[in-house]
Amino acid sequence: MQIEPTWWITAIEAPIVAALFHMLHGLRRDMQDRIERSDQRESEVVTRTRDELAEFKLEVARAYVPLSLIRDVDQRLSQHLLRIESKLEEVRRCTQVPARSRGVVGEDVA
Repeated sequence: MQIEPTWWITAIEAPIVAALFHMLHGLRRDMQDRIERSDQRESEVVTRTRDELAEFKLEVARAYVPLSLIRDVDQRLSQHLLRIESKLEEVRRCTQVPARSRGVVGEDVA
């Protein structure tokens, strides 16, 4: 009894090809899941690192900057803001006074 080639294809090769296709599909799905989990973990790591860095900066500011330096910077900043405010007030006064003192052409200024 001789076995025909189509029987070999049907009985042996077709299930093997189907099994290989199934394995490749499973590997592709697994790799996609791993990539998605990796992206999520990286996002969580970046967020956690940012939070830790912000906490560290705050701790450094609290622990290593002397209070006298903070007071000095605050005083200099306040003085500078007061100078800016006085200049703005002067500019505002200068722009309002000429508008009242000048007359409109053709009006009688009393």
